Amino acid sequence: MATRRQEKVARVVKEGVSNAIAHHLSDPRIEGFVSVTRVDMAANLRNADVYVSIFGGNKAAQNKTFAAITHAKSRIQSLVAGKLQSKFCPVLHFYRDEKFKKALEIMKLIDQTASELEKEDPEEDLDEEEV
Repeated sequence: MATRRQEKVARVVKEGVSNAIAHHLSDPRIEGFVSVTRVDMAANLRNADVYVSIFGGNKAAQNKTFAAITHAKSRIQSLVAGKLQSKFCPVLHFYRDEKFKKALEIMKLIDQTASELEKEDPEEDLDEEEV
């Protein structure tokens, strides 16, 4: 379980990374919408695992965007260091977060299944209403 200090630093890192990607990187490879979904801090606050979701474009464009973000890791880290009031800035490690995309896919499958069930059984709905 994360301590309050870890949560506080993680929140500042998340905001700093998000701001850096949105406003301070001018890499043409960054396309679509990039969202920092979560940041996990190490207990000693020296390392931060940053999870990003990339929306828009095809898979190749998303891969290029992630490569650009990881390439700019040192620039992002220096911008985050300016936001932290600490002796040191945690080393950032970037990972792709696919949970949100998987959740959207599951919701889409549930909606498709529900619409198929409604198309198959319209008579059963009428029988239940009459009773």
